[in-house]
Amino acid sequence: MRVIQFREAICEAMSEEMRLDKSIYLMGEEVAEYNGAYKASKGMLDEFGDKRVIDTPISELGFAGIGVGSTMTGNRPIIEFMTFNFALVGIDQIINNAAKIRQMSGGQFPCPIVFRGPTGSAGQLAATHSQAFESWYANCPGLKVIVPSNPYDAKGLLKSAIRDNDPVIFMESEQMYGDKGEVPVEEYLIPIGKAEVKVPGKDVTLVSFGKIFKEAQKAVEELKKENIEVELIDLRTIRPLDIDTIIQSVKKTNRLVILEESWPFGNISTEITYQVQNQVFDYLDAPIEKINTADTPAPYSPVLLAEWLPNSDDVIKSIKKVMYK
Repeated sequence: MRVIQFREAICEAMSEEMRLDKSIYLMGEEVAEYNGAYKASKGMLDEFGDKRVIDTPISELGFAGIGVGSTMTGNRPIIEFMTFNFALVGIDQIINNAAKIRQMSGGQFPCPIVFRGPTGSAGQLAATHSQAFESWYANCPGLKVIVPSNPYDAKGLLKSAIRDNDPVIFMESEQMYGDKGEVPVEEYLIPIGKAEVKVPGKDVTLVSFGKIFKEAQKAVEELKKENIEVELIDLRTIRPLDIDTIIQSVKKTNRLVILEESWPFGNISTEITYQVQNQVFDYLDAPIEKINTADTPAPYSPVLLAEWLPNSDDVIKSIKKVMYK
């Protein structure tokens, strides 16, 4: 094992797969000459050349469409959005083309494409640059959605996403690119659609994913001091959703709290809440708690932003609430 940054894990995953398969290429704004807006493609232009690491104009609709179309001629593109807020400009290509090509062609055209880039808030970037769209894309049949929380998962899941024959939405965070973590020297893959129990526990189940997962980890460590054993689950993949891992945990703990950096209406935690109460209602000893951002556009003010975003204190309060403490 060695310790690398999140951005390095992303770069390694793409580079390793591109060495194995010449049909894979990377395209997006500033991915080549600038080494990526967040340096997640550093050195790739030098290694693979400008035919496979391609800088584009500021035209998400255009290069998303080029990427989708190129899958129909045997390519396996990786399309980088500088942020998924900008993917809204190309969402027609993602939802109406990438997600539906296989079905609408009667299986003649698979669409092996990865759309990747940051999601959620990244500090003081204001309302139009601080949105989490995981639930939007997860609502569309035909798309797979992955949101890793650490370098190890990011590399293993991105390699699996690139090899997948379906379109994959791979969501990162500007505030995670500098995060460090252990990653094996040897090649490895992480299967899409499998959550991981990061910390075993018996008192309450806590589910989260992505950047906000760090707040869940802080809460778990604080609650240990009070002898509260939290079972912490990292979803890793949003679609397909590994509801079985959550259900098995709830059967043991009888309580569930979900932390998600998203607006509260109709999100991933809403779906998890429905699935759990539908399948194992009799195991619950308390109502399910879900923790989300405030139901407003993200504020610019740092004071308001701190109030808008969930944090470890919010998690601790919710856990104690379901434990009637």
